[in-house]
Amino acid sequence: MKRTLAAVADGQGQMSLEEIAVGDPGPGEVLVAMRASGICHTDHASLRWGRPLVMGHEGAGVVEAVGTGVTSVKPGDRVVLNWAIPCGGCFQCRDGHPVLCEESRPAYVMERSAGHARPEGTLWMGQPIDRSFNLGTLSGLALVREAAVTLLPGAIPFTSACIMGCGVMTGYGSVMNVAKVAADSVVAVVGCGGVGLNVIQAARLAGAKVIAAIDARESALENARKFGATHVLAMPPGDPGGAAAVDWVKSLSDGRGADYAFEATSAAALVFLPLQLVRNGGMALQVSGCNESVAVPMPQFMWNKFYVTPLYGDCVPSRDFPRMFRAYEQGSLRLDELVTRQYSLSDVAVAVDDMMSGRNAKGVIVFPGE
Repeated sequence: MKRTLAAVADGQGQMSLEEIAVGDPGPGEVLVAMRASGICHTDHASLRWGRPLVMGHEGAGVVEAVGTGVTSVKPGDRVVLNWAIPCGGCFQCRDGHPVLCEESRPAYVMERSAGHARPEGTLWMGQPIDRSFNLGTLSGLALVREAAVTLLPGAIPFTSACIMGCGVMTGYGSVMNVAKVAADSVVAVVGCGGVGLNVIQAARLAGAKVIAAIDARESALENARKFGATHVLAMPPGDPGGAAAVDWVKSLSDGRGADYAFEATSAAALVFLPLQLVRNGGMALQVSGCNESVAVPMPQFMWNKFYVTPLYGDCVPSRDFPRMFRAYEQGSLRLDELVTRQYSLSDVAVAVDDMMSGRNAKGVIVFPGE
């Protein structure tokens, strides 16, 4: 087994840098030397998942070794990782929605079923340790299943590629795959952090006529303009329900409301605001992954409004990653500009704090070799 440093969550709210041991890949597995790992709000949440685990689920790197039966990649290949790892054979995978794979249990429960990466493949203090989303990208080495890796073109820096694995895909896919935003439509976006900015730029790529961005932070609204927002509104501090935003969006849409409205703040008070922002028959999407209990007046759902909580933009890696690669290479998908700051692994706690404080659009951990 090879030893490497990793960010390990204790399950009770704390993290530390620890030495772990990573084994050689078994059948169907790939050993990846990490080059960059994005920092996501889910990384902060994983600190309290009730058990120790190797943190991180946005990653890109170089294949170091492959197990028997692996055909899609070879040692030396550049790859980006995908956290929703499909089995390929269950009902959802066969139905074209591998993100809903019935065999994959990536976040809250321990993986011990057949077909998943072996728990004994990664050890901490001599005992098996889980990896966040069966990846564990905040580590020098990650042992993953073949279905978790996609070949990465050489023109895309690891630091830009790694964030495709969650934040970019969630925003981009929610627009392209779930809402299927139409050209010349009106789109409203509440929250202009990492996910919200990718909703904005995907709406721009889809040809939306009006992209109305809403946030309490002026810095976030400046970023929203750079990524394609046509109009911005600073959320008034004394308006927690968003009444000003509702009136503003209606003023931009002939009084009807947006065709599509996305919430990307994870603030419980705002998760249903998109229902008030959309017109009758419009689509409201909550893409931030809020886990709190929230009450909402049922009449807000009336008049044929749709409310959807997309998972990971309904990602199909073989379809979506190459599509995003092409958009980046053509200059239309902005990834380099999303990365506000780069950190070493020893500064992972600082990176998480900067994210939670809103100082970054995206922070990225860079490993030796990048």
